[in-house]
Amino acid sequence: MSIRVICSAVVLIGIATSASAADLYGRPAQPYTVNQPLNAYSWAGPYIGGNIGYNWGDVSNTAAAPSGVSGGIQAGYNFQTGPWVFGVEGDIQASGASDRFAVWKFSNPWFGTLRGRAGYALNNILFFGTAGLAFGSLRAETLALSETKTSAGWTVGVGAEIGITQNWSAKVEYLYIDLSDNRFITTGSTHGYQSSLVRLGVNYRF
Repeated sequence: MSIRVICSAVVLIGIATSASAADLYGRPAQPYTVNQPLNAYSWAGPYIGGNIGYNWGDVSNTAAAPSGVSGGIQAGYNFQTGPWVFGVEGDIQASGASDRFAVWKFSNPWFGTLRGRAGYALNNILFFGTAGLAFGSLRAETLALSETKTSAGWTVGVGAEIGITQNWSAKVEYLYIDLSDNRFITTGSTHGYQSSLVRLGVNYRF
């Protein structure tokens, strides 16, 4: 074998090695990606975001129907296998929902949820269902008296999320929230709050 052939082979091996090193070290990998078809959108990993929406509902054992704007933050984590996406999400919301019944004013100053999520992704579009724990407060006011009770309950809902970039996405979501009854001294009765929530949100995935 001639010296020229040996030198050519060494050069080719060096070029191939350099290209592999560039793939390993020179090109930053997308974090939390999963095995899926080439160029498919990845929903996997942690995320945090904000939302704004409108909630309306009824206070049990009264004719009060509090409603108003709500807004807050959410955070979660997704796992993905092929087009199937599973995860957990928690959120906390401030709410302006309120209404009057007779001499009492009822309001829902804040609420939150901790939910599981399961969905199906069509590349960068995710359709999901969600369910889990709900918690929040109900306030009753009359004249100079006020009373606030915090209770737990449950929630269920559906939504859709679209990936704008690999890190940013936007979503629309509907939740039904049921906060359990508590006895109020000011009214002499038990009250809970059952409400519907529609909200828009954005998420940033790390």
